[in-house]
Amino acid sequence: MAGAVPVWTAQKRPRERGGRQEAAVATLGYVRRNPSLLVGSLFLLALLLFVVVGYLTVDPSEASPLSVRSLQPPSADLPFGSDKQGRNLYAVMVVGTPLTLRIGLFAGLLGVGLGASLAFVAGYYGGHVDNVIKAIVDVGLTIPGLLILIIIGMKAREGLSVNQMALVVGALAWLYPARTIRSQVITLKQRGYVQIARLSGMGGPEVIVRELLPNLLPYLGASLVGSVSAAVLASIGLEVLGLGPFEAPTLGMTLYWVNYNAAIVNGWWWWWVPPIVVIAVLFVGLFLVAVGLDEVANPRVRNRV
Repeated sequence: MAGAVPVWTAQKRPRERGGRQEAAVATLGYVRRNPSLLVGSLFLLALLLFVVVGYLTVDPSEASPLSVRSLQPPSADLPFGSDKQGRNLYAVMVVGTPLTLRIGLFAGLLGVGLGASLAFVAGYYGGHVDNVIKAIVDVGLTIPGLLILIIIGMKAREGLSVNQMALVVGALAWLYPARTIRSQVITLKQRGYVQIARLSGMGGPEVIVRELLPNLLPYLGASLVGSVSAAVLASIGLEVLGLGPFEAPTLGMTLYWVNYNAAIVNGWWWWWVPPIVVIAVLFVGLFLVAVGLDEVANPRVRNRV
């Protein structure tokens, strides 16, 4: 009969609506049980909105030197004031925040990507490959990371760009993820479903991609957030020491100029308060998101919550 709805379709639609309602209720219940992830996401969302609104309300070119009058306190025209170089500090924060995040994201993705790849190979195959990778990681973790980053930063100081800064920070960012993810892979490869997959004829790469990787995605997400936070901290530390991109108005380079011009001693509080507040919001947001993702990845924490 034309226009008639099949019986199975009519029965399926209420089930779909019920399934969506159950999913929504489950999501709300999960958010109530995991407030750290919600609050951390709100902190990062607030930072994102600050950058978006900033690009709509200020000229990014005012983040360059000699764009406004120097050392002006906060006013209606300059909400965050200006520094000694004649830069609008509001524009500096709007432009510098995503640049700092870009360094952290690039270095974090590089570290977790390389570390996870080596960890899957070492943990799954074992043998001499595992011994070599494990030895390299153990030796690398015993060397002071900041010292190595300072040496690399000094060698690459001439013409250092934001992307090169991310490469410098990411040079050692893979060591800790490789160690922790390897231990997770060694545990998972003993599970029954992995053994069944091997007996069914799956090769090593297929087992890693189809069986191990999906089960470690929450843990990889938590590792990525932690790596991004560590990379941002390392980049700010190097930039405060004067080993960053001098032309880029990143948060770390802003603090370098604060220290170089003795802004705290001279009482120019509007110069150093904005970058510290932005850095605090960024780190609190990343920390809370990492705690929330750890609740997803760690069954013991999930059961306790």
